[in-house]
Amino acid sequence: MKHRRKPEVLAPAGNLRGLITAVDYGADAVYCGGKAFGMRSAPKNLSLEDFEEGSRYAHEHGARVYVTCNILPRNDEVKAIEQYLGDLKDTGVDALIVTDIGVLMMARRVAPNLELHVSTQAGVTNYLAANALYELGARRVVLAREMDLQAVRDIRANIPDDMDIETFVHGSMCMAFSGRCLISNYLTGRDGNHGECAQPCRWKYSLVEEKRPGQVFPVNETNDGTYIFNSQDMCMMEHIDDLIDSGATSLKIEGRSKSAYYIAAMTNAYKTAVNEYMVQRGFEDEEGHELKPFRDRVVRSADNYEDNRVDSIMQESAQSFHGMVDPEGPGEDLSIPAQEDTEATGFRHAQTVPAPPVTLPDWLLEEPGKVAHRDYSTGFYYPRQKVTQNTDRSSYFREWLVVGEVLSWSPEDGGRVTVMSRNKMEPGQLVEFLLPGQPPLEFTVPDNGIRDEDGNPVALINNPAHVFSMPCAVEVPVNAAMRSRTKKPTLKAA
Repeated sequence: MKHRRKPEVLAPAGNLRGLITAVDYGADAVYCGGKAFGMRSAPKNLSLEDFEEGSRYAHEHGARVYVTCNILPRNDEVKAIEQYLGDLKDTGVDALIVTDIGVLMMARRVAPNLELHVSTQAGVTNYLAANALYELGARRVVLAREMDLQAVRDIRANIPDDMDIETFVHGSMCMAFSGRCLISNYLTGRDGNHGECAQPCRWKYSLVEEKRPGQVFPVNETNDGTYIFNSQDMCMMEHIDDLIDSGATSLKIEGRSKSAYYIAAMTNAYKTAVNEYMVQRGFEDEEGHELKPFRDRVVRSADNYEDNRVDSIMQESAQSFHGMVDPEGPGEDLSIPAQEDTEATGFRHAQTVPAPPVTLPDWLLEEPGKVAHRDYSTGFYYPRQKVTQNTDRSSYFREWLVVGEVLSWSPEDGGRVTVMSRNKMEPGQLVEFLLPGQPPLEFTVPDNGIRDEDGNPVALINNPAHVFSMPCAVEVPVNAAMRSRTKKPTLKAA
């Protein structure tokens, strides 16, 4: 097997600031959209000039930039896409993310210097599709979000070693298969395929009986109604080892519409988790120096089943797409002994070489709870624990607030930090600085020494979007986010 590079942490960005933030907090690559032909229109997205500047910045820091061009184009958009690809090829970006096969073939001709990745909207669920796309020039497939871990292993074992597998690791899930949903277009005229989804899956629904028009019958999960399509978010932080062991090359954080703080916090968390994996599995030392080349643990050879080992992930794989109604029913045996695979289906599941689980520090496990989120799940990776809906609300849960952003730090007077305020900070309040590659730095707002932009003393910071400074003995980096636990957890719209 060809040795692969270490697992990639792929972060989202909705604008140039988000791209730079992702790189600063450790992203190996950043995916973002241009002003057209991407599946997210809500973010401001990047101009061609932004792509040039962002690519330069990313490359200077050892990161790469991928551009989404993943709509299914209409006939009257084909010429414009061709022009767009021609413009993109000279901006310094590294890859295009496409869904449409026609666009893929066009990109090979118009922008042959760019790597081609096939979007999750293509719905790749098997190695046959992945291999066909490889033959067409794709060097990465973003698997359908509905895949379980055993299916990921099996694809890894049956595709070329130089083809990447990208899987989602964190963020919003969709009620439609791989995001292919028409509800928004039908109800609002806003086309999800062109990045304008109104997210009607998050709305509250009631019943109306045909002969009683206008008479609404609530379907109550709570007094406020029910949200029958509203899926949970994904969080694989506690299972990062299983995902990497499955052969995933790239771990994708969802969220191009999210804030710079979300990008910083989740990129930092997952990058640190991957580093922990590399150290605990013996690929790197604590300083990140290579001890041995990284290679995934997927067993590719069918002859390597000497003990017919069936682990829990393999055992659960029968439940993935087969619609098991009650996987925990009495006496049900869901095991799939390896020696029976070939007899039953002509296919034998890939195994992994056993290894101790990777243990993450508590602060890292807590990080996903410090951004706004819906209830977390592990998506479809573990069939016994599939993603479900939040039927009682559509809003996000928030326990932490961004209270400021570091503008500068000076050693004068024993150390002083200048911040742009975002929310209230008062003496005695416990605040955390979000630092790249490190646990958050706890800091207590001092009882005195707070000054406004003009140097006048103030009792507290209570004006958002204003500049303040305060004593801080520890040097903190520019642009570091400052956050604080809310006094009462709240629900927010987004």
